[in-house]
Amino acid sequence: MAAVRVRQHVNPLSHKYQTQVGQLNWAEIYQHPDQPLHLDIGCAKGYFVSQMASLQPAWNFLGLEIRAPLVEQALQQRDRDGFSNLHFLFSNANVSLAELLETLPSGTLQQVSIQFPDPWFKKRHQKRRVVQPELVQTLAQHLPTTGRVVLQSDVESVAQEMCDRFSENPAFQRTAADWLADSPFPAQTDRELLTLSKGLPVFRDIFMKSAR
Repeated sequence: MAAVRVRQHVNPLSHKYQTQVGQLNWAEIYQHPDQPLHLDIGCAKGYFVSQMASLQPAWNFLGLEIRAPLVEQALQQRDRDGFSNLHFLFSNANVSLAELLETLPSGTLQQVSIQFPDPWFKKRHQKRRVVQPELVQTLAQHLPTTGRVVLQSDVESVAQEMCDRFSENPAFQRTAADWLADSPFPAQTDRELLTLSKGLPVFRDIFMKSAR
């Protein structure tokens, strides 16, 4: 199957990305919908969550991605692989995350990853970045105590800004004083592999939902 050319950047503030995901039947999506759920926001081609679904069958994995062609490709690959604990959704997390999380089986969301998001370097474009205070607050409302958020980027200023947004919310506590040397996951994103292969650093941290 020929690869589809997909734009590297899309404007999340565009009208076409303002729609909600809609009603979902999780019992039809996952074989065991009550398993703990790992949500990967901005999953791109889905390589990371596909590996995780294979390595951790007792968990469910959900990848959100704003570029619809990548979601279609990821779903086709999931079906070829036969995973019953993996799903992908075309979604703008800053528009549809709150409604989406409200539909999940109670208590299933346990872990969130946001890895190598679009850096949107120009100052006038930084409002397009995925980690906004509203998104952090939505995760604070739906993650249980000790639920965690893992942040990774190959751009230190982007990683620091993500950490700043989570640190500003009293529901979250940073778990380390400095960047983590190693990934907490047994799988890696394609961007992470490329960055490390060049000998470049990855800036990582973990935030834990506190009991307050």
